[in-house]
Amino acid sequence: MSWLQPDWVIDTRRAEFRWRRLRRTPRIAMDIHQTDGSFWPAFEPHHYLKLPRMIAANYYVGFVDGAPVAHLAVSTRPGLVEGRACRLVVMPEWQGAGLGLRFLNEVCALWRRGVNRYERPMPMLFHTSHPGLAAALRRDPLWAQVSAILYAESKERSMKTLAAARARKGLKPAGTGYGGHFRAVQGFRYVE
Repeated sequence: MSWLQPDWVIDTRRAEFRWRRLRRTPRIAMDIHQTDGSFWPAFEPHHYLKLPRMIAANYYVGFVDGAPVAHLAVSTRPGLVEGRACRLVVMPEWQGAGLGLRFLNEVCALWRRGVNRYERPMPMLFHTSHPGLAAALRRDPLWAQVSAILYAESKERSMKTLAAARARKGLKPAGTGYGGHFRAVQGFRYVE
């Protein structure tokens, strides 16, 4: 019954910890469909931020055996210079199976090749606060880290700079920005 062995072992006599070699997770087939925003309410409770549905975004949902398991929204920056992927959610029962990064990579590859409603190849940006996802993106050769705001002080400084720029243009202050939350954010570009 070797399949009942734990993934790690602590040898209390030698005070040593070691990992056992893990088996690879089975390859799970996922179908990706571009959808409207109607699937977001099912994924929204599992997203770490409480934000409304994105306006004018392209929505993608990954299905395994007909069940929705992953969600991603993609919008564009002004001038259609690049896409911005966000609202990545993998249902809790599917997390850790390697679906999220595969799903994100596939959707970004489609946009990079011009398979989008604009029929225009666009580079993709993705921002995350999740330390595990950020580490996985840093390890993946398809991604390059382009920014990091790792503590509130630098974000406050950024917001003061933004507020000063808006004041010079005669615009009202933008509030706290970023949905009103101060969090560590790391930005990545899909470089394929």
